[in-house]
Amino acid sequence: MDLKKIVFLLLFFLLPFSLLSAQIKDTSNVYRLSEIVVTATRTKLPELEAASSISVIDSSQIAESCRQSVFGLLKDQYGLSFTQQGAPGSLSNIYLRGSDASDTQVLIDGISMNMPNDLNNVFDFADLPVDNIQRIEILRGPQSTLYGSDALAGVINIITKKGYGKPKFFISGEGGSYNTYKGLLGLNGAINNFNYSLTGSRFSTGGFSSASKIYGNNEKDGTTNYNFSSRLGYNFNRNFELNFYSRYTKANTDLDQHGGLYGDDPTYKYKLEESSFRLEGKLSLFENIWSQIIGINFMRNAREYSFDSTSIFNPISSSSIYDGNKFKLEWINNFNFWEKNTTTLGFDYGREKAISNYFDSSPFTSFFPSQKDEIAGVFLQQQINISNRFFSSFGIRYDHHNRFGSVITYRIAPAYLISETGTKFKATYGTAFKAPSLFYLFDPSFGNPSLKPEKSSGWDAGIEQYFWQENLVLGINYFSTQFKDLFSYDGNTFKEINLNSAQSNGVEVYLTLNNYKRINLALNYTYTNTKDKSIGSTDYNLPLLRRPRNKYSLDINYSFTNKLNAGVQISYIGKRYDEDFSYYPAQRIKLGGYTLVNLSGLYHISDMIELYGRVNNLFNKYYEDIFGYATPGLSAYAGVKFSFK
Repeated sequence: MDLKKIVFLLLFFLLPFSLLSAQIKDTSNVYRLSEIVVTATRTKLPELEAASSISVIDSSQIAESCRQSVFGLLKDQYGLSFTQQGAPGSLSNIYLRGSDASDTQVLIDGISMNMPNDLNNVFDFADLPVDNIQRIEILRGPQSTLYGSDALAGVINIITKKGYGKPKFFISGEGGSYNTYKGLLGLNGAINNFNYSLTGSRFSTGGFSSASKIYGNNEKDGTTNYNFSSRLGYNFNRNFELNFYSRYTKANTDLDQHGGLYGDDPTYKYKLEESSFRLEGKLSLFENIWSQIIGINFMRNAREYSFDSTSIFNPISSSSIYDGNKFKLEWINNFNFWEKNTTTLGFDYGREKAISNYFDSSPFTSFFPSQKDEIAGVFLQQQINISNRFFSSFGIRYDHHNRFGSVITYRIAPAYLISETGTKFKATYGTAFKAPSLFYLFDPSFGNPSLKPEKSSGWDAGIEQYFWQENLVLGINYFSTQFKDLFSYDGNTFKEINLNSAQSNGVEVYLTLNNYKRINLALNYTYTNTKDKSIGSTDYNLPLLRRPRNKYSLDINYSFTNKLNAGVQISYIGKRYDEDFSYYPAQRIKLGGYTLVNLSGLYHISDMIELYGRVNNLFNKYYEDIFGYATPGLSAYAGVKFSFK
């Protein structure tokens, strides 16, 4: 069906509900009930006033899902698609609105986690558990105005829990299919003005062959990871608080060389060590007319890969090390000179460093000497609220990179609320950039110090309809994003150049129902139309790889009592294209669509004891997200959690 017809039919379906709601909606408490989000404007903002397309996964949804990983939580969100390169622990990517996986900036407590030592500065979700996470906010559309580089398509902001009340200690353990085990310890609470929240966990699984078994692969690829997370805070008085965040991950994973025939490689090993820290001060002056946030961030990512397949199927061995870190200093000032109108002025400075060493037995050696780059930015944003009906934010940003020079980005996001009917009309337009990675700039063989940043521009428009004081929300968005100056390999100079282009547009439809007769429901559909617009490419005007055109998701959770609830998740991922690299040149192929059904359950035996479990891929559906790579079959997991106060 044509995209315009889809939009028309969905609007035709939505508008009658808008008119009907004028008769049944009580808007007296609509602002009091609206959930607060922070990612859209980097200030506390009622979701009802946000023009940006933003969705939230809160702590209750995380608990009810019984899922172990953030990657698993994100899969069902509208506008997102995903791939995982085999068994748990292997490369796990999120694609936002048809963009590349590296076009989304991932934040954990304000720290950018995109890897500085990666070819594309992508973030790998493989080893990120849900431990100690309070909420996740997904912000769609170009977002460089507030977040700088790496936000071509949006931002995923992960926020950890803040301790409060009496000290609470908890311990949990779970086990299940593929010889999987997890243990977790946690402590949180507050003592006078000091608050704390800490967790530590160990996850281990025997896994399955990352190269799909239907091609004759049987060697299991397991993983073990350790995660530690902490958030510590002290409120000196009502005007000043200091917070410290830290996170540490260590993982050892078995991988396969490639998917498909003869993909097994029992010698292929991957090791990860990653740490991040943030010290943050919040200061309020002149009765909150001027509030400030000063943050210092540091993250380091070190990865090691090795294999020796000389005795298996080809006489090659290899070892490689990638080590990089990022430092960032930011100062954000919010001025509330007028009621319900906020002016934000921000400054930030960032530095990235990386080094790598690659060797194989061909022999080929690539030594990437220690290199660094620096970028400084300033941004200005104005938020306005007129009569609790018209809301808007508009901003502009200037960045200066020590290699490619300067870039200016901007964004505008207006929304209009008809409170009598509970109808919100919204739209945004913005631009963004992505600085070239250190590898693309300085690699001795392929780097190009003259690279310019990748750029995107995009807009979206939508309608949201609220019923029953926001307990029921029905919405539709249309989005369109253009990507230009994308990095590409030049076969003549053997260097990276700014050449490629792409575009993505589509529709997102979503319905959420909260606490209606013990039912929570989330239903969404995403239509994504992508095209490669790179002049001279053999894929010109063809869909981008691994992005499904159609995606549906239904998540229902029912509370039988205050102690027992159960859920079912149904998702459909449509057909998409990939490449078969067993041919030279690689051949484009189509992967079939599939439907998955998952179950979850949670039972509170008492205030101290909680049982939980989940069943994934209930009907044991075989499918591939990446050609030749395996995905989990029918699997079940169960656990118990003990809490002590």
